[in-house]
Amino acid sequence: MRIKYNAPVVLTFALISASVLLLTHFFFYSLTDDWFRVLGQGSFNRRSIHSWVTLVSHVAGHADWNHLINNFALILMLGPILEVTYGSFSLFIMILITSVVTGALNVLFFRTSLEGASGVVFMMILLASFTNFQEGEIPLTFILILVLYLGRELFNSFSSNNISEFAHIVGGFCGSLFGFLNPPTPRTRKRLEQ
Repeated sequence: MRIKYNAPVVLTFALISASVLLLTHFFFYSLTDDWFRVLGQGSFNRRSIHSWVTLVSHVAGHADWNHLINNFALILMLGPILEVTYGSFSLFIMILITSVVTGALNVLFFRTSLEGASGVVFMMILLASFTNFQEGEIPLTFILILVLYLGRELFNSFSSNNISEFAHIVGGFCGSLFGFLNPPTPRTRKRLEQ
């Protein structure tokens, strides 16, 4: 028996995020603040490479180990299933789009900075509810997850905390959109059954 690198996109994402946190805590104390956090409204400089990089890289930066573990417990659970269902390249593109959309909307509408992969987590949660999607149907699991997860985030958005419920909601919206626009095909379902 051997250990297999079974979900390359998800595992690489997890390793990069853990490495960023390790490097930040032990060697480069401002690494996360400088390169893995997208700043808020009024901070984006379209002529700065740094501004463009952080629109994507913010998903790999985490405040502490608890923040990282909370995000990657779900990503490591759902990600491999989604990577088999949609393919590594498609999942990579979905993560990339979710990162850019949450980062860009944060820059446009919020004064606070944004870091962490929770938008990606919510994208995966909603996308996972489409894995048994049949054409012409809306999965009840999708409706229930939409109500439970995003309903909670809408409710929590009115409380004072340091969590970006907005990124969760936008990530969930991205996952819903990806699921509707790119539902699993019979061929990908067959791959899952093997």
